[in-house]
Amino acid sequence: MELRHLRYFVAVAEAGSLTEAAGQRLHTSQPSLSRQIRDLEEEVGTALLNRGARGVELTAAGRAFLDHARLALSQVDAARDAALRAAQPAKHTFALGFLTGQEMEWLPAAMHVLRNELPNIEVSVSSQYSPDLANALMRGKLDLAFLRPEPDVAGLTFVTVAREPLLLVMPSDHRFAARERIAIADIVGEVFINVSNTAPVLRRVIEAYLRKSGLDIAPAHEVDNLAMAMSLVASTRGVALLPAYAQNFLPWSSAGRCKARCRRLISRSAIASPIHRQP
Repeated sequence: MELRHLRYFVAVAEAGSLTEAAGQRLHTSQPSLSRQIRDLEEEVGTALLNRGARGVELTAAGRAFLDHARLALSQVDAARDAALRAAQPAKHTFALGFLTGQEMEWLPAAMHVLRNELPNIEVSVSSQYSPDLANALMRGKLDLAFLRPEPDVAGLTFVTVAREPLLLVMPSDHRFAARERIAIADIVGEVFINVSNTAPVLRRVIEAYLRKSGLDIAPAHEVDNLAMAMSLVASTRGVALLPAYAQNFLPWSSAGRCKARCRRLISRSAIASPIHRQP
C-alpha cells in the first residue's frame, strides 16, 4: 500500500465523485484514478466505495478506513515537516492561529499575554478556516489556535474560552432592521444564506438550531467566508445566521450600496470558539 493510494482515496471520499476528484483535486484521468482505488480495495480486502450514477459513497469499511487514512497522511506530513525543521537552525517562534475575522477581537489580548510570558519569542499570526487551523495544529504548523471544536482530530486538547450567539444579518434598510430582537420564525420566506462546508461545525450548529426551532429552510445561497456572506446579504436582500464576530465584516456593498446590519434573535443558539492546543 502506497501513500498515493491513501491520498487518492481521501480525495475521492471528500469529493464524493471519482470524476471531480480526478479532474479538480488530483489532476489525473478518471480511469487511472479508478484503477488506483480498485488496487487499494484489493489490498485492503474489501470494498471501500459504492459506485453509483450520482457519484460514490463510502461503505462501512470505507468510513472506518478514511479516519485512519487521514491520520496516516497527517503523520507523514508532520514527519516531513519535523525533518525539515531539524535540518534548519532553531528559531524561537510561537505560531498563533485565528478564525478569519476573530483575530480583530482576540489578537490584542493574546499578544499582551504572550509578551509577558514569552518576551524573547517571535510570534507569528495567521488566520484561516477552522478545519485548516485544526490541520495546521496537527501538523505542527501552529502552536495555539482559536477555532471551533473540529471533530475527527487526534492529538489536540480543546479548551472552551467563549461561546458566541448567532446573530441575524440583513440589509440595513430591511424591514427587520428597526427591531432590536427578531424571532427566528420571522425569517421564513426570506432569501436565506447559509455557510458552506468550509465551516462544517458552524453549518451543523446553524442547521441544528433551525431544526430545534421547528423550521425547515433551504438555503438559496451558500458562502465560503464571512466577507462573501455580507456581500450576498446586501446584493440579494437576503438574511444569514452568523456568529457574533461577523460584525467585524460589515462593509458597504458596491452593488446595492446597502450596509449589512446584525440583530440578536429572541431565541439564540451559541457556537463554541475554543482554544485548541497540542498536549
